[in-house]
Amino acid sequence: MASAGTPTVRRVLGIDPGLTRCGVGIVDVEPSRRATLVYVGVIRTPPEMPLEERLLGIGTGIAELLDAYGPESVALERVFAQHNLKTVMGTAQASGVALHLSAARGLSVGLHTPSEVKAAVSGYGSADKKQVATMVQRILRLDAPPTPADASDALALALCHAWRGGAASGNASGNASGNASGSASASRSSGSAGASTGRAGASTDRAGASTAGAGALTPAQEAWRAAERATRS
Repeated sequence: MASAGTPTVRRVLGIDPGLTRCGVGIVDVEPSRRATLVYVGVIRTPPEMPLEERLLGIGTGIAELLDAYGPESVALERVFAQHNLKTVMGTAQASGVALHLSAARGLSVGLHTPSEVKAAVSGYGSADKKQVATMVQRILRLDAPPTPADASDALALALCHAWRGGAASGNASGNASGNASGSASASRSSGSAGASTGRAGASTDRAGASTAGAGALTPAQEAWRAAERATRS
């Protein structure tokens, strides 16, 4: 969300949908593409809980983040066909909850495929989860990669959406109707009903992310290079 002194800063909520673990991450992105972590966590629901209660817990957690942090837009992983029908159905159900809550608040929603997100943050559309997490750590200047992978994937979604212009234009493909609206002032996050949130910061093995070869640097590569220069200065 843009503050009074910095109206051009864009705030994006990224959501990596899932029933057992729903990753959520919020970033502020400046016109220079410099990004700052605002919040990251995981909304969890137990498999033995009735489906309607699991969706209620996920919805409550997302709603609290939307109202507390006031993002201008939402980035959501695009659901694609999988061999595991149960998994894709759960992902689609969680995505529907996020889409409904965003539309109810007049927020645009950008849908991005995993390959799009990987290419945006690492310059390589087939990067693995460890590489994505490492690049998210570098871009956001964190002490360690966000864990679990659902959390880092949510932040990567938010970065992808912001860098592709979704936060600024509010017209990313697959948007929900409505424009970015004024939002509640940021406050400390509260636990969601029936769902617990996990904080990032737990250490994981570090790995170098693959980058694209020749040609102009992607925003992610520029951020990585800047981070490396900062560590040497």
